[in-house]
Amino acid sequence: MPYTNKRLKSVLYHLFVGGMAFVMLYPIIWLAASSLKPNSEIFSTAYSLIPSSLEFNNYVTGWKGFAGNTFATFFKNSFIIVIFATIGAVASSALVAYGLARIPFKGKAFWFGCVMMTMMLPHDVTVIPQYVMFAKLQWLSSFKPIIVPAFFGMPFFIFLIMQFIRTVPQEMDEAAKMDGCSKYSIFFRIIMPLIMPALVTSTIFSFYWRWDDFINPLLYLNKPSLYPVSLALKLFLDGDSLNNWGGMFAMATLSLVPIVLIFFIFQKFIVEGISTSGLKG
Repeated sequence: MPYTNKRLKSVLYHLFVGGMAFVMLYPIIWLAASSLKPNSEIFSTAYSLIPSSLEFNNYVTGWKGFAGNTFATFFKNSFIIVIFATIGAVASSALVAYGLARIPFKGKAFWFGCVMMTMMLPHDVTVIPQYVMFAKLQWLSSFKPIIVPAFFGMPFFIFLIMQFIRTVPQEMDEAAKMDGCSKYSIFFRIIMPLIMPALVTSTIFSFYWRWDDFINPLLYLNKPSLYPVSLALKLFLDGDSLNNWGGMFAMATLSLVPIVLIFFIFQKFIVEGISTSGLKG
């Protein structure tokens, strides 16, 4: 009898978890299913996940893009922004975190407090000052306003990486100094290999955030040839003609592929990166 109750609880638990997983994944499943439906059936049969006929032509028409720019151009723009901004954000955040965690200097507590305070600032507060500054620098209609700020560090990444660095015993730094290593050598040879989970986690989050970013490209990019995927999807909703829902859902489904691949390849680092158990001396 106890075995039967235990088995029943296990079945109910897995049914509940499976049901919750389906509820969370349903929008993505609906999106993928709708990308294969005829345009006239997408909303008329919204509750059905099975299309009456498979319309692979939605992917063909959607890929053609707009104004002579195919979605290959939009994907290329997204990868340019994501790759360079992510490299800048992670590299600069790691260096800043190393300085705040390991190198003594005057006013370190004050500057650390300033970094943490910027985490509390809503993005809306900084939009206008940044736009005015970039306009005076004549950076509008280019990738610079989206990529360059990433090279000055991100507070969340700085805080995350700092927690990992603090778990590395300082005796390792002192031993490296005795061997003639400089501060930069200590960082690149000792610290970086030990905080790799935090660096990979920061890379994953940066990739997600940059790939999904809509506001910044909308503000700074005014030529379709520079649009990333997140902004190009908006072009399907043309108020002067029939909206190409099938093409939009097809391209939106394709836009999820890089995110899904990154998640499944590096998912183990997400847990390791957020957990700050670190090393034991």
